[in-house]
Amino acid sequence: VEHRRKQSAIWVIGGGAIAPTIILSVLLIYGLRLLPPLLAKPPEGTLQIEVEGRQWWWRVKYRQTEREPIELANEIRLPVGEPVEFILTSGDVIHSFWIPALGGKVDMLPGRTTRLTLEPTKIGTYRGVCAEYCGTSHALMNFSVVVLSKEDFEAWLNQQKSPAYQTNHELAIRGQEIFINSGCGACHSVRGTSADGIIGPDLTHVGSRNGLAADALPNDPESFRNWIAHTKTLKPDALMPEFQAFPEEELSALAKYLDNLE
Repeated sequence: VEHRRKQSAIWVIGGGAIAPTIILSVLLIYGLRLLPPLLAKPPEGTLQIEVEGRQWWWRVKYRQTEREPIELANEIRLPVGEPVEFILTSGDVIHSFWIPALGGKVDMLPGRTTRLTLEPTKIGTYRGVCAEYCGTSHALMNFSVVVLSKEDFEAWLNQQKSPAYQTNHELAIRGQEIFINSGCGACHSVRGTSADGIIGPDLTHVGSRNGLAADALPNDPESFRNWIAHTKTLKPDALMPEFQAFPEEELSALAKYLDNLE
């Protein structure tokens, strides 16, 4: 009996204290080795991207020398093989910026600015997430990260600088009229039009993005229709109101207009 007690004590102490301490110490040392390159000051001239976390979407701004930043939302595109500095803030509660395939997460704190430097090494599309619980629709606060060749990235960035595409499609023109006349421009901005709101996401090139509503929906006309009419169902507690009063014809026109903003 005494022998069994000693064996049990060894298993309890070894398995419950010594082994976890060794494993956690190894993981801590490994994690600390990853921090210096993530927190190091980037080289002069490094691309800088401001990201603001909000319930439950991401405001993204590409800084330009002596020019206004290029604003978009819920999507980030990066040049392969180039360091990028993210300047991270929060507009409401604590969020956490994380692109698992590219690096560690960094908290975004109200009233503070945090920074993260990443250097993507492989072309592809990756998933970014909020890694800190931030309210009802936390699980629906994601974003796409697209790593491009340097040439493709420059072409994309130049396209993002341009004002909204002016369509000649009759239904899309009708959708733009509804968008402006219904007051959507009080919250959203579409460069090149009278819509200049700053409360919600910039929609200038929303039709070119990989997803809608912080990657909660695919980017297609049907998703635009559903999002406009059923916002609270698709993303509980979202600040954007639902517009169920729009008749089907007007929803279709709005969806066509937004889908054409590429």
